[in-house]
Amino acid sequence: MSNVDATDYHVAAVRAQFPIFEREVNGQPLHYLDSAATSQTPRAVLDAIADHEMHHRANVMRSIHRLAEEATEAFENARGQVAKFLNAASAQEVVFTSGTTGAINLVAYAFGSTLQTGDEIVISQVEHHSNLVPWQMVRDRHGVTLKVLPATLEGAVDLTALAEIVTPRTRLIAVTHGSNVSGAKTPVVPVVEAARAVGAKVLLDGAQRTPHGPVDVQALGVDFYAFSSHKTFGPNGVGVLWGRADALDTLPPFLGGGEMIRTVTMEETIYADPPHRFEAGTPPIAQAVGLGAALTWLGAQDLAGAAQHERRLTGRLIDGLGDIDNNRGLVRLIGPRELNDRLPVVSFAVDGLHPHDICQLLDGHGVALRGGHHCAQPLMDFFGLTGTTRASVALYNDDSDVDAFLSGLDAAIDLLTP
Repeated sequence: MSNVDATDYHVAAVRAQFPIFEREVNGQPLHYLDSAATSQTPRAVLDAIADHEMHHRANVMRSIHRLAEEATEAFENARGQVAKFLNAASAQEVVFTSGTTGAINLVAYAFGSTLQTGDEIVISQVEHHSNLVPWQMVRDRHGVTLKVLPATLEGAVDLTALAEIVTPRTRLIAVTHGSNVSGAKTPVVPVVEAARAVGAKVLLDGAQRTPHGPVDVQALGVDFYAFSSHKTFGPNGVGVLWGRADALDTLPPFLGGGEMIRTVTMEETIYADPPHRFEAGTPPIAQAVGLGAALTWLGAQDLAGAAQHERRLTGRLIDGLGDIDNNRGLVRLIGPRELNDRLPVVSFAVDGLHPHDICQLLDGHGVALRGGHHCAQPLMDFFGLTGTTRASVALYNDDSDVDAFLSGLDAAIDLLTP
C-alpha cells in the first residue's frame, strides 16, 4: 500500500514556514493530523493579514480616501488570486462568502428560489451536512423532490446509480469532490455528463479537495464550486463560491443590504451584477486578503511532489492500521484501499472504543486527531457506526507525525482494551 516512490519534495522546508510547529503539546512535539477540519497557516499568510490590518485597514468600495482605495484594491486583488488558482474565466465569477457552508447555502437559497414543485435535486449519501441540510430546507420550502445517490461500500458516491436517479426533472446535482470521512474522490466527468443530458447544473463541494490543488473549474465543467479558506491554509471566516458567469447571472441575491445594489428607492431596488450582487454588507476584507495570499503561496509550492508525499504518508497510515488490526482484529478502516482513489483522509473505528477516548489519549502524545460523526451522520448510519477517528494529512506533515500516531494508537488500544 505504501510503495510510493520517493521524491525530492522538501517537507522540512515547507514545515519551517508554519510557526505553529515550533510549539509543543503536552510536552511533546505537535503532530497535527487534523487538517481536514482546519489546516495550519504559513507565515506568508500571517504577514499578509498583519500588513493589511496595520497599514491598509478601511472599508471597501465607495469611499475615495487613500486607505479605502488601498483596501478595495487589496480585496479585489484577492478575488483575482482566487480566480487564478481556480483557473476561472474571470475574477467576476468569484464570490466571497463565509465559507463552504455559506457558499452552498447561497446557491440553495438563490437557485432554490427558481424551482417549482416537482423539480428534482440530486445529492448523495456521502455528503457533509453542509451539502445536505440546505437542500432539505429547499425541499421543504419549495416542494421539490430530493433524490439521493447511494454510497458504495468504500464510502464513495455510487455513480452507477446516476442513470436511475437523474431524470428530465433534475435541475441540480450537488455532490462532494472528496469525502471528509472516507477520503473517496468523486469522478466528476460522469456527474457532469448526466447533468448535461437533462439540462441540469452541477455544484461541487470542494472543501476537502482544494488544499491538495490545483483545481481547474473550467476543465471540471461544473457550474458551481465551493470551498473554505480555513481548510486551504488561510484564515477563518471566509470562503468562496465560484459560479460560471451565465449561472450566476440567472440567480437572484441571497442577502439584501449595502454594496449589493445598483440603485435603491423606496419603491424598488436594482441589484448589482455578480459577484457584488451576492456580497451584501461589509465583506471579510482582511480574511479575503489572507485567502488570496494562501492560494498564491499554495500555487507556488511543488504540488506534484506534495501530492506524492501525501500519498506515501497516507499509505503508511493505512498499512500501520492494518498491522495493528492483524495483531488484534479490532480496527476497521473506512474508505478506498487504492491511494489514487482517495484524498489523504483516513478514518477508522476500533471495536469497543469511542473515538473521543482515542483522540484524548493521542493528544497526550502530541497527536491532534478528529473524532465523531464528522458532520456526516447519514454516512455513519450507512456504515453502522456512531463515529470514527480521523487522521488527515497535509503537505507539511512528515514521517514523525505518522510514527507518533501509530505508536500512540497502539498504546491507547493496549490501555483501553481488556
